[in-house]
Amino acid sequence: MSELKLRLTESVKSAMRERLSDRLSVLRGVQAAIKQIEVDTREELDDARVLALLEKQLKQRKESISAYTNAGRDDLAQKEQFELEVISEFLPVAMTSEELEALIANEITAQGATSIRDMGKVMNALRPLIAGRADASDVSARIKAKLSV
Repeated sequence: MSELKLRLTESVKSAMRERLSDRLSVLRGVQAAIKQIEVDTREELDDARVLALLEKQLKQRKESISAYTNAGRDDLAQKEQFELEVISEFLPVAMTSEELEALIANEITAQGATSIRDMGKVMNALRPLIAGRADASDVSARIKAKLSV
């Protein structure tokens, strides 16, 4: 079993012991999503795929928060924010802006990227390095800015 799945299981047990029903609900929802993918694909998810699922869950929560806030439903936005915070606990520590800039610069050099046409190569090479540690859209925008100059 992957390390992230073990941490998730331990957090579920802890939430049950401490009678934190809201937290337990979020964690069980994440576990259910993992289990659904495992049943559909008939293979156990490794940490990388669990991390990708967590990022997808976070993205959904962020979109929901935005939609609920625009609709004036602050109660639902707060609920989604709570879920986002719980799920975020399982992600690795985020990269600093300086670390990200250095990583992008190194990869542009390594790939020999000179124009915006090379952006896909750079982004694909960076994807496993930034998984769970940086927002892909932010990285993409930074790469685009560097290659457009």
